[in-house]
Amino acid sequence: MRVSEASSTDFGTIGSNMREGVLEQKFLLQGQPGSPNNYLINVGRTGSGGWAAPSHRHNFDQLRYVMKGKFPYGEGKTMPEGWVGYFPESVYYGPQARPEGLEMMVVQFGGSSGYGFASVEEREAANQELKKTGEFKDGIYTWYDEAGKKHNQDGFEACFEKVMGRKLEYAKPRYHDLILMNPANYEWIPEPTPGVFTKLLGAFTERNTRVGFVKIEAGATFAAGMQSSIELLFLAKGKVSYEGKEYGLQTVFESQANEGPIPLKALEETEFLRLIMPTF
Repeated sequence: MRVSEASSTDFGTIGSNMREGVLEQKFLLQGQPGSPNNYLINVGRTGSGGWAAPSHRHNFDQLRYVMKGKFPYGEGKTMPEGWVGYFPESVYYGPQARPEGLEMMVVQFGGSSGYGFASVEEREAANQELKKTGEFKDGIYTWYDEAGKKHNQDGFEACFEKVMGRKLEYAKPRYHDLILMNPANYEWIPEPTPGVFTKLLGAFTERNTRVGFVKIEAGATFAAGMQSSIELLFLAKGKVSYEGKEYGLQTVFESQANEGPIPLKALEETEFLRLIMPTF
């Protein structure tokens, strides 16, 4: 099991001009580059002046959890605080105009197509290279070819192609739109282990990506790492003990497929947001 605490991680500023504005993010854990299950989990807040992006799509999946504020994910559309959103690969969303102070937990991960996920470090390096031959404005990368012809391309797409050295491909979208879930309207289901309850918000695609919550009563123990794929547990409420150390809010625990049972003991009533990644 790998563990990362937001409380001991510094904010980094993402303002590379692939998009407009500034995001302050804490990168908590990253997966294995080159793997179809590569991922990045971060907690972030919108910096001074907000942050904007045009309508766009990605060739990877995203899970978003609004911790503070409202997330404007499209024209006249917002995700309220406490909601969870599954943003499937190849599905458009936006434009975005995030207000200053918005806080979200985000997991970006390879979707069911198997196209994987390019890391932020790779994309930021590509951004710096691309700025030598063009410019980013309002989320669009503009450059001129040798014949003087003007080209416009989505900023993320341009950076991805620079990193991978190939054309960005999108899978045929499996869903028509984003899937937004209000956890408050789901019921807790007791598990066989005393003091452990779950809410399954949804299971997606043929590769069985699953999203939900786990609640552990004070003094009870949850067995992590019992899934057939990577399991990510984001501590949204409470406090747990693992291998003799206490962990608080915004700690993330990663277990590999069938790595468990790994005991996580609740020191007070605790809730995890859980993502079980696609099975390849």
